[in-house]
Amino acid sequence: MSLENFAIIDSTLREGEQFVNAFFTTKEKVEIARLLDDFGVEYLELTSPAASPQSHQDCGIIADLGLRAKTLTHVRCHLDDAKHAVDTGVDGVDVVIGTSSHLREFGHGKSIDQIIDLAQEVIAYLQTQGVEVRFSTEDSLRSDPEDLFRVYETVDAMGIDRVGVADTVGVGTPRQIYELVYALRQRVRADIEFHGHNDSGCAVANAFVALEAGATHIDTSVLGIGERNGITPLGGLVARLYASDPALVAKYDLPRLLEIDQHIAHLVGVDIPFNNYITGFSAFTHKAGIHAKAILNHPSTYEILRPEDFGLTRYIHVAHRLTGWNVIRHRAQQLGLVLADEQIKQVTSQVKTLADSHALTLDDVDSMLYAAHQ
Repeated sequence: MSLENFAIIDSTLREGEQFVNAFFTTKEKVEIARLLDDFGVEYLELTSPAASPQSHQDCGIIADLGLRAKTLTHVRCHLDDAKHAVDTGVDGVDVVIGTSSHLREFGHGKSIDQIIDLAQEVIAYLQTQGVEVRFSTEDSLRSDPEDLFRVYETVDAMGIDRVGVADTVGVGTPRQIYELVYALRQRVRADIEFHGHNDSGCAVANAFVALEAGATHIDTSVLGIGERNGITPLGGLVARLYASDPALVAKYDLPRLLEIDQHIAHLVGVDIPFNNYITGFSAFTHKAGIHAKAILNHPSTYEILRPEDFGLTRYIHVAHRLTGWNVIRHRAQQLGLVLADEQIKQVTSQVKTLADSHALTLDDVDSMLYAAHQ
């Protein structure tokens, strides 16, 4: 399947609001919306206006910003919620209802036939309002596939813009996601959206295989924040697509990712994880001697992502027992010091010996190099 024609629906302002530390003010929501719009996401998904009076007002404010990104709001499959959504002036309405036995029994209590009737009523209304319409099942992976296909085929026959598959509890494996989305692609003409939670660590992989299977839209949030462990992180999806082909994400302003991640991390009071995709502090740090030597000769030997494309730089760590003499020589060159290979190897041996007894800093290594030079 071609991966080229896809769109990102960033849900930081909807799913992200469900993160335990998220309490976004209207001003902060506007800042987030502008940052994501500058980055180039195609859609911004906003909290349902039915959630609170402020949520209703915020939807209207963001919808009226004149952004390039389309604004969507996510609502229950209920006519009153749909009317509230249309009133805010958003470009599209994302309708959702649970279809798994768990949610039908312990949530809304409706049968599949009742779900279909309700979906037809809500969708028919929205299609008269000039908005883009998506209909998604919730907890799709724990729903009976035949129930899902009945619902999807019914709304697809109505001419809906997009249907959604939601791995609401993060239970799906890449193989399961691929098979479900691929089967759905054979049955509907509408676009297909995938929303995947990260409870078992598969959100990025699941989003990627959903695209391979024929999905057209992927839900993300900045740093993956959301309910529980959150959903597919924006940076993670970008990294995965870039690793397949940098041209897939050339439409986005990649150097903005660091600013976006830092901004959200600050607002929700967390640190960017050290191993975060692209923006973690160790993402482009190399330490082992054999790795560092190869990186100096040709970065692609150990880097599948080019830090320069994200406005970042690689760092080669030298002050440790695993260091190699090629790296020490590179550091000497950075300092403008001309040393013979034998001198470099002596400094390298000294670094290794000292690092076996205590932690070293870059200043310690530099002092040894300056001493050797003198």
